[in-house]
Amino acid sequence: MAELTSRPFPPGDYPIVVVGSGPGALSTSYWLRRLGIDHAVISADDEPGGMFRKWPFFQRLLSWTKPYSPVQRGTREYERYDWNSLLAEEPEHRSLMPDLMDGTSYFPSRPEMQHNLELFAERAEIEIRYGCRWQATRADGDRFVLETSDGEYRCRYAVFAVGVAEPWRPNTPGIELTAHYGETRSAETYAGKRVFLIGKQNSGFELASGLLPWARQIVLASPRPATLSVNTNSLAGIRARYLQPYEDHAIGGGVGILNASIDRIERAEGALQVHLQRTEDASELIVEADEVIAATGFTSPLQDLEALGVTIFGQSRLPALTPWWESASVPGLYFAGTIGQAAAGLKKHGLPANSGAVHGARYNARTLARRIARVHFGVEPDRPAIAPADLLPMLLAELTRGPEVWHQRSYLARTISVDAQCLIRDEGIEPLSHYLDDTAGPDGLAATLEADGTGAIYPCIYLRRSGQVEERLMTPHPLLDYETPDARRQLAEILGELLPSYESVYSGTS
Repeated sequence: MAELTSRPFPPGDYPIVVVGSGPGALSTSYWLRRLGIDHAVISADDEPGGMFRKWPFFQRLLSWTKPYSPVQRGTREYERYDWNSLLAEEPEHRSLMPDLMDGTSYFPSRPEMQHNLELFAERAEIEIRYGCRWQATRADGDRFVLETSDGEYRCRYAVFAVGVAEPWRPNTPGIELTAHYGETRSAETYAGKRVFLIGKQNSGFELASGLLPWARQIVLASPRPATLSVNTNSLAGIRARYLQPYEDHAIGGGVGILNASIDRIERAEGALQVHLQRTEDASELIVEADEVIAATGFTSPLQDLEALGVTIFGQSRLPALTPWWESASVPGLYFAGTIGQAAAGLKKHGLPANSGAVHGARYNARTLARRIARVHFGVEPDRPAIAPADLLPMLLAELTRGPEVWHQRSYLARTISVDAQCLIRDEGIEPLSHYLDDTAGPDGLAATLEADGTGAIYPCIYLRRSGQVEERLMTPHPLLDYETPDARRQLAEILGELLPSYESVYSGTS
């Protein structure tokens, strides 16, 4: 990997500077280069991989890759079954993850994911200036100036793909006596100890699962009950593979799960005392532990961007973003990778997009690169014409197998335009919320998939006519097949509202 450890992109003036070397930065750089957009990439790390060079602590990801699936590996359709490989135009750069897995699980290990990202960077020849730490940012006329450990970088646009990986602790009295998730030691060092975990999100349950064979007692606490993904029918909540501690608690197996706020943590007689106030009845409870670990999450390391004018919100200090992942308050600053979760989209039925994970963020990065190329550099995308008779089967295939709408349900949509002469064009993938707000856009439709939290996943077509958008829902299918005669009939009726006589002429139902 000699070409990756060289020192490209010396300080200077560039059209775009991308900060980071994780999946978001790698993806953004790859697609910008494919679009012919000159840019520099800098990273404080020594190698590609981002957070996957360190976490998850217990070495097994939550995102799966299925080496054997109903479709051929390396195809666009296979992306639905491979959540961890990055996207590429060249066949030799696609679907790298399956060949790196040892077969013990279809959830890759952390080292396997790290290797996947390193291999992508090597094969795609993505140049990055490693060991270059972004330290500060200022505006200078129409340019941004990024101060780094190597010198100053000037640019018109910047893309920050720096992750959500800065450890966060609450200001609870005694919190300094705890270790953060990121400071957890090897599991065997907790043998025979009583471990108290602050937090009942995935990171807390990950630690509890990994420590079950070692700790003599495990207690998890946070004010609100744990939300389980098996109940939300989505990726929101504790993932099923971390639920063994929850079951042990339910059957009295030695794990305690408490709904309680933490008043303070004190050291007493060789142990730590965690003083709690229970949510149910406000009663006080003291739990003694040998170790307390704060699985309390992470924040975005945005340095001084807030002082520059970037609006920040929430505990994770995420930037307020437009649907295109641009700062809502400082135009020209963009964000990629897991920070993209800050643009939540419609959140229909309360379910967020999958932008915080690789399998969603990789599509955001490609869409973002195309947006930047078009809006700022005049690179117009292909808008192939679609024969009327081909529109129906094309949309049905997208709704059944299109990875963008499957992985980014209710956030990304396949969009189609129709002009006054009924010329149909494929407008590609764009954020659904932008499409709904774009009242000046041409007549057409946006096709996406949605879920309502009951387990049903169903197509939704948004028709846009004369600046007005109307929603049309299709019936869920138990096996998620939307190429059935019934789905064909439903979609033909919807298209008939947009294209005169579509149902009778093109659907084959006349």
